[in-house]
Amino acid sequence: MSTVKFFSGEDVPLEMHKVRIVQKLNLPPVDYRLKAITEAGNNTFLLQNRDVFMDMLTDSGVNAMSDQQQAAMLVADDSYAGSETYNRLETKLREIFGLHYFLPTHQGRAAENILSQVLVKAGMIVPMNYHFTTTKAHITLNGGSVEEIITDAGLEVTSEHPFKGNMDIGKLTALVEQHGRDKIAFVRMEAGTNLIGGQPFSLQNLADIRQVCDRYNLLLVLDASLLADNLYFIKEREERCKSLSIREITRQMAALCDIIYFSARKLGCARGGGICLKTEELYRKMRGLVPLYEGFLTYGGMSVREMEALTVGLEETMDEDMINQGPQFIRYMVDELVKRGIPVITPAGGLGCHLNAMEFLRHVPQSQYPAGALASALYIASGIRGMERGTLSEQRDPDGNEVFANMELLRLALPRRVFTLSQVKYAIDRITWLHENRGLVGGLEFIEEPEILRFFYGRLKPISGWQEKLLARFQQDFGDSL
Repeated sequence: MSTVKFFSGEDVPLEMHKVRIVQKLNLPPVDYRLKAITEAGNNTFLLQNRDVFMDMLTDSGVNAMSDQQQAAMLVADDSYAGSETYNRLETKLREIFGLHYFLPTHQGRAAENILSQVLVKAGMIVPMNYHFTTTKAHITLNGGSVEEIITDAGLEVTSEHPFKGNMDIGKLTALVEQHGRDKIAFVRMEAGTNLIGGQPFSLQNLADIRQVCDRYNLLLVLDASLLADNLYFIKEREERCKSLSIREITRQMAALCDIIYFSARKLGCARGGGICLKTEELYRKMRGLVPLYEGFLTYGGMSVREMEALTVGLEETMDEDMINQGPQFIRYMVDELVKRGIPVITPAGGLGCHLNAMEFLRHVPQSQYPAGALASALYIASGIRGMERGTLSEQRDPDGNEVFANMELLRLALPRRVFTLSQVKYAIDRITWLHENRGLVGGLEFIEEPEILRFFYGRLKPISGWQEKLLARFQQDFGDSL
């Protein structure tokens, strides 16, 4: 990796790429932004992209492709069966992970569907460092349940712990002893725990989990969707890995796992997904569901052009100058907000900057969805679309009671190679203004609440008229400025 120092002493991330294709952005006036978020039911998923200035909703499917990825799309073989495009992708995955078998899917949650249908039976438990929304939904739909056994440090909002995504080995052992090996469907590790700030796990922790799985004959499954960030943090923060290449770390991680699945909307900066498997037995158990739900075995619901781009993107993921861009920009944003006294998840993780809505809006109770309210308020103040990662992203229990999240976060994703430093500084500026006026922000309540994955398309309204007060203060402070 290139190390660059500025003569001025300034510590800012330096892009190791140049921009050759641009897309025009639109920053609507603040009164229009209030109208747009109202029409969207205060759900940033329902905003129209034309009404968004900086789309920090997610890094899924919105990362910038390289010139090499775009060029590769022109040589795609679109044969329904026996495609050379598939052969190139399969060969690259074998080279990187060392797992012999591969099943393509149209995205990561499709892989979760297949895994859950094959491996999860009624009453089974899936221990994991932390859940993701769609992962948990697929497991519960198949009659299973999730047990989060992350280390205590993982739920500390502010910390210096380098690997807050680690699983607690003692808790894992105790869980298996309590319920018995036959009740454990598999053990799942998520690289870059999405819902608690994109926090990584260490290679040593994964090795320790492997030992427990070997002792009880359990499958170890890795969700590698955010692998790129986790690889960067392992090389940066884990002493024994600092002398290893990204490729060597990847092979060591993969050797510890029985199954690796991923969303290519994140890993590889393309679209699609897949399941890599160690044994033919596992491959044969899952193979029949691919043509049933996805497509034939050599495309699995993916566009062959995206498959060519993914093949190149996977190779680029082995380049530290590529995978460091996201974490470095996130660290810059987090550090600047910390200087201003704004509550964020620390240390800076992957995927994005995470505002701690529980502290930011401490006057708004969890029953009024503070992270969702903060997302709505930030859009009004800036035109920035973030994603609620808190109680709205949970689901009610079988009795209809609200399940409060461990954290109330507003995730501001930084898709790879997309935003400039000046745009990040704009986001910091508007967040700072909103923090100074946080007392004006109130809560939200549902007016339309879907039963499953409600955060995707549920609609809410503000409790009291706080949004109009926020608009008035913005116009008072900024005048006609956007």
